[in-house]
Amino acid sequence: MDFKLTEEQEFIRQAARDFAESEIKPGAAERDEKAEFPTDIVKQLGELGFMGIAVPEEYGGTGAGHVAYALALEEICRADAGVGVIMSVNNSLCCEPIYHYGNDDQKERFLKRLAPGEILGSYALTEPGAGTDAGSIKTTAVRDGDEWVINGAKAFTTNGDSCDVVLTYAKTDPEAPSGKGISAFLIEKGTPGLEVGKHEDKVGIRCSDCVPLSFEDCRVPAANMLGEENKGFRIAMATLDVGRLGIAAQALGIGQACLDESIAYAREREQFGRPLAAFQAIQWKIADMATELEAARLLTWRAAWIRDQGRRHTKESSMAKLLASEAAMRAALEAVQIHGGYGYTAEYTVSRLMRDAKICEIYEGTSEAQRIVISRAMLAD
Repeated sequence: MDFKLTEEQEFIRQAARDFAESEIKPGAAERDEKAEFPTDIVKQLGELGFMGIAVPEEYGGTGAGHVAYALALEEICRADAGVGVIMSVNNSLCCEPIYHYGNDDQKERFLKRLAPGEILGSYALTEPGAGTDAGSIKTTAVRDGDEWVINGAKAFTTNGDSCDVVLTYAKTDPEAPSGKGISAFLIEKGTPGLEVGKHEDKVGIRCSDCVPLSFEDCRVPAANMLGEENKGFRIAMATLDVGRLGIAAQALGIGQACLDESIAYAREREQFGRPLAAFQAIQWKIADMATELEAARLLTWRAAWIRDQGRRHTKESSMAKLLASEAAMRAALEAVQIHGGYGYTAEYTVSRLMRDAKICEIYEGTSEAQRIVISRAMLAD
């Protein structure tokens, strides 16, 4: 078994690290404080090929695969997880489903612009009354000639205000049971009837916008339906398999930043005449953080590798997201503890990392939902 990265993967990883250190990290605290969307940085990410890493070059992407995607995203999130989730949504939740389920016209109109970062994508599945139970969405789409008329509301839509196109899921067969009769639509920003609500005042990942969306007699061309009618929930679930890879990588970046900050502080800070790093209690915290993160990293790489082989990876992605997100949260809490009182102030990076880490246990499937997915796979006949 060979764990060595290819030259291309190493190059992408280093390029992401260099860009993150020089262009993203310096302004992370200010963006967090102001909840300021990083427009210029997102444009640069596109120019560097990071907004469509796994998309083939013929459709405007980098064509480097999902292992490379996980490597790059970890480095970006190590500097600023808010920037990372913008990149993740565009890659995992927009480019991926259009590439796998879109027709030639949709790939030409949307994917070839999303993958190089010319436009930005969003993903609208969650509703005020349908979070983990995504199959129970109430947004409807009714056919009217060559258009679909959409009515309903979505919640917690990342990139929802800044995007150019939002992949939206709606019920097209009102009589179908939960999880059935749902279709996917590519809705362009500015379409009459689509309204963007007030930005959520989030605890963490604050530079990424998160908004409710409302649809009132929103008319969408029939040509903008992604995949087959009434088969959209299958697209949504398959897309989340890839999305969970992205969140696992995001969590790794946050967790690694916690470890980096803890090591640096433990070496510099002195108590009782010795640096904190000389105390066994601190050494063990760092050892546990490093071990958990490395285990999660290997799970993430394995899930990404399986994806690159064209095989199903539902269980593996859920395992990676579960372990990585919980490891990141534990690392964040320990990082604050190592910093003591200073860790609980906004002046030190670890307080932001702690706020950023928590969402990884919630979105794109809570930790509880991941345990359901994993246990079902293990207990299936």
